[in-house]
Amino acid sequence: MNAIVVSALLGVLMMFVGLFSKNSRQVQWVALLGITGLMIASIVDFTHFEAGHRWFGMIEFTAYTSFFNTVITFCAMMYLFLFHRFIAHTGRHDAEYFALIFFVLCGVYLLASYTNLLILFIGIEILSIPQYILAGSDKENFKSNEASLKYFLMGSFSTGILLMGITLIYGACGTFDVMDPKFIGQFQSLEGMGSLTMVGILLLIMSFAFKVSAAPMHLWTADVYDGTPTSFTPFMATIVKVSVFLAFLKLFHVSFGAVGAAWQVTITAMIALTLLIGNITAVYQQSVKRMMAYSSIAQAGFMLFAVFALNEIAWKGLILYSAAYTLASLGVFVVLVRMKDFTYDGFNGLAKRHPLMAATATICLLSLAGIPLTGGFFAKFYVLSATLQQGKMLWLVVFAVLMAAISAYYYFKVIISMYFNDGESEIVDAPGAPEQALMVINAALVIALGILPSLITG
Repeated sequence: MNAIVVSALLGVLMMFVGLFSKNSRQVQWVALLGITGLMIASIVDFTHFEAGHRWFGMIEFTAYTSFFNTVITFCAMMYLFLFHRFIAHTGRHDAEYFALIFFVLCGVYLLASYTNLLILFIGIEILSIPQYILAGSDKENFKSNEASLKYFLMGSFSTGILLMGITLIYGACGTFDVMDPKFIGQFQSLEGMGSLTMVGILLLIMSFAFKVSAAPMHLWTADVYDGTPTSFTPFMATIVKVSVFLAFLKLFHVSFGAVGAAWQVTITAMIALTLLIGNITAVYQQSVKRMMAYSSIAQAGFMLFAVFALNEIAWKGLILYSAAYTLASLGVFVVLVRMKDFTYDGFNGLAKRHPLMAATATICLLSLAGIPLTGGFFAKFYVLSATLQQGKMLWLVVFAVLMAAISAYYYFKVIISMYFNDGESEIVDAPGAPEQALMVINAALVIALGILPSLITG
């Protein structure tokens, strides 16, 4: 509960800081102190959570959700420490950008702790609306304005679909409380489910698919991520996405698990399409930033395995995947944001001119590809193991491994450009000593998760 309150207050505080201070450096320091305080609040929530206690019958913190919030807050802290200067220099409203990020984190915590469909809706809206603004924060860039408009329009349709699904389920159950026996009772058997419930579940899947950029609701992703200022893209593609996955997993595990046959076929088709489209399309991209956008679609396909499996390994796998994927993506984007040219040719010879940047980016790219001794390997291992434990869809696991092999191709293209191609890569902002230290720490954490995944899985 502390994390929800503190993140909301920090959002308000940053707006007042922007009102009274025009010194960008001061604004950045307040934001960094704020995220550090939020990290402390998340740790307090994790160490002092009250098992079984629900606030207003709407939210509940368990050991798992409190730990997830702590992990996500740490990732958000790494994001702000790595990108705070680029965030502040995106436009003229630096304090407001940080405020919107804190409001998004408030939505993240609501999604992790909801027990009522109304809080699920509110959490998704608090999560989404600031992102529409951040996507269009570079007012002088037409691509940024286009990304914001596309994201807003598609997000509005998605919200309508979500509301319709919630309405139909409420009509069938008579309550919004997902913990209510009357609510859960509607999903105990396929024979007891009515058409309202079936359609409601399908609409919820469609809405969630949009939020996590899963096929076939993924078409907005590449244009929005490519047009969004690079300092905000990793935040949208990682922290926001994995929090929606937790909400997705929680709803289907608590309420819809007993009628898996009614929706697992749909999830299976989504996984196969998401992996295929994300990986194959990424191969043909000429821009590394756009490649990372399609890569995020492919990564969503792997995280969908946790929703399909709905077992103990799936829960552990999702939180490990969240940490490994987020840290690895941050490590790639902190280099990408400094590049003058986002194409593969723009990375030619980077290892000779900036060996530390190339080394940290390489470690993170290897993790995204799922290479052993990186966090990405065990992240994929856990979610695929969760599916194998169910004893279903062995062909889908084999297909996912093949898609992971294809993903290695486009990740290694960047590594080859940095280490083996001749060129004069240009960067617009060389990292200072503190930033270099943070990049090394981030890469070290990616390796640590690959050697000791028990740091997350317990």
